Amino acid sequence: MRNELLLIITLLIEYTGVVLAYKFFGRNGLYAWVGLATVLANIEVMILVRAFGIEMTLGNVLFATTFLVTDILSENYGKKYAAKGVRVGIASALFFMLVSFSWLMYIPSENDVTSEAFRGLFAYTPRVIISSLVVFVIVQHLDVWLYHKIWDITASKFGNKTKGLWIRNNVATMSSQLVNAVLYNIFAFGGIYPQKTIIQIIVSTLIIYFITSLADTPFLYWARKIKYKKDSLSRQTVGKSN
Repeated sequence: MRNELLLIITLLIEYTGVVLAYKFFGRNGLYAWVGLATVLANIEVMILVRAFGIEMTLGNVLFATTFLVTDILSENYGKKYAAKGVRVGIASALFFMLVSFSWLMYIPSENDVTSEAFRGLFAYTPRVIISSLVVFVIVQHLDVWLYHKIWDITASKFGNKTKGLWIRNNVATMSSQLVNAVLYNIFAFGGIYPQKTIIQIIVSTLIIYFITSLADTPFLYWARKIKYKKDSLSRQTVGKSN
């Protein structure tokens, strides 16, 4: 149960980290999180583990936090700021791909003891990141578009823009994650792992993404509460100054 416990703890820590980054650093904290998560998830994804009886790659939980970030930006600031978060992720992935590829071009010293491990880890980095980048662009824009499309529907149905948060969050994120799980694993790992393993990875990825989509809803409510509190304090400050 070690892997399973680690995954649960990781989910709670990383989702909490997103909200704390927002609490203490505002939108800039969310943009920084997207950049960091994009780079680290593309490294983690090369590690294959077995948990809950199936094979899965790491990085799924960390990548799922980027959807929480764009949903927070959509909910609290609007589509323009969410789209900026997507662009930050794209720029981070491109920069990491170029830098990591340059590492493999150096001729190591005869006294070097780490280059072989680096080459083994980052040999597939360009393919993984290109796959990640293409799919990231597709699914993140899909997530933002769906979020606001469903928001229009819930606002019309409930007569209130604040209601229906859990609906727009889960439907948009789960739909985007479905597309992400299928496209990314086929593009990134086709020909690397056996077909049976890839299918298992897709299934496990979908399970993880659906669970993480449900799990991130309380954190989205938490982030919205932080925004309301900041706005309330801002109004009080303006009122006192007047």
